[in-house]
Amino acid sequence: MAERMFLEINGNQLYVEDHGPRDGFPMIVHHGAPGLGDHNEPKRAFALPFSDTYRVIIFDARGSGRSEGKPPFAHEQWAADIDALRAHFGFEQIIMAGGSYGGFMSLEYITRYPQRVKALILRDTAADHTHDAAAKENALKSDRVQVDLEKLNRIFDGTCLSDEDMKECYKEIQPLYNAKWDPAKDAERLNSIIFRHETHNFAFAHNVHHYDVKPLLPSVTVPTLIVVGRHDWITPVPASETIHRLIPNSRLEIFENSGHSPQLEEPAKFQALVRAFLAEVGL
Repeated sequence: MAERMFLEINGNQLYVEDHGPRDGFPMIVHHGAPGLGDHNEPKRAFALPFSDTYRVIIFDARGSGRSEGKPPFAHEQWAADIDALRAHFGFEQIIMAGGSYGGFMSLEYITRYPQRVKALILRDTAADHTHDAAAKENALKSDRVQVDLEKLNRIFDGTCLSDEDMKECYKEIQPLYNAKWDPAKDAERLNSIIFRHETHNFAFAHNVHHYDVKPLLPSVTVPTLIVVGRHDWITPVPASETIHRLIPNSRLEIFENSGHSPQLEEPAKFQALVRAFLAEVGL
């Protein structure tokens, strides 16, 4: 059972999908890459495989995908939007999940609304922005593509000139994401993306430079699963190891045959791991 809708959340229209049984334990999943990502990745990774048991809410965040883009695009606002979604559906507590920048927002959410989270699932993410230098180095030394440094910097610095320029900048680094490169799939995905450079630029020019939740992570007490691909170029394994070290009793799983998206590169293994983790914690 799936329901698709636009909801007014904190004065901004969000595109939302509600999957799974009404009495299933609720899970809200946040996509990555503001201004580039949307609900489709968490749909493939969570909504479709887990909606047999869980009630999975996926959405396009403010300023991304099909959702309205009223500023601000700050972490505080995006976290408040998650909580307003939770309240709209009447959930007392949720499983919070997210990968990449969606992991940033999952960590922002649990540190701002700790009483609302029953379990936390993080994928290929970080607790601050200190991995940026390693990510740029990984991009520049790749033997798959010769990355244009100027375009790479526009992505990392949040200085894309337009939606089309953002598309061209992202095209430079797209081959880096998966352990196994499929140029045809990359081309198909590139043409399916809704690029919104204003959202991306604000996130990377402003939010990321102030993002550091490390001091708050020792206070996270809920069961936490951390997943990362061994070949992740942009949020490398050490970033996940830092989160694991700081969150008490968290569990870290490294997917040896994945890049930035184990949930899509090794889906059967990822799904089995998530199911086992949630069963172990009684959800």
